[in-house]
Amino acid sequence: MRRAIVTSAATVSGVVLLLSLKPHDQSASAAAPITSGGGTGTSEGGAQNGTGSSRATAAPTQGGSTSGKATGGTRSITGDAAGTRYGPVQVRITVTGRKITDVSVVQYPSEDRRDQEINSYALPVLNQEALTAQSARIDAVSGATYTSDGYTRSLQSAIDRAGL
Repeated sequence: MRRAIVTSAATVSGVVLLLSLKPHDQSASAAAPITSGGGTGTSEGGAQNGTGSSRATAAPTQGGSTSGKATGGTRSITGDAAGTRYGPVQVRITVTGRKITDVSVVQYPSEDRRDQEINSYALPVLNQEALTAQSARIDAVSGATYTSDGYTRSLQSAIDRAGL
């Protein structure tokens, strides 16, 4: 009898703790753009990853610079699309002089609602981390490990192309 009471109390305590957990606020992060700084956003497109027919959000991709050299001018450099388990991730950086002034994600997994939920939270965080670090040595976002990995690989390729 005593064991049943203890078990019941522990079960009730566990349920109360689980119900008291609150998910992060989706309304604020869902409205946040996927760019940071003054860059451009993304547009819907029908890109496919290398393993199937995963739909991803994409904008036209262009490698190379728009003006200037590594020592001056403002230019945009698009990194390689990095394949992940859920689809490709591709990053574009804007460089002024030798400083990254903007980071935007031009392609990322968005096939289902869960992809959209994760990336609406993770991508702005990754963008801010990249701007702060001025490199691809940034922390992964918890819950978005695959996206974080693809993001850092694409970011590194853009940084390499920029000669930073």
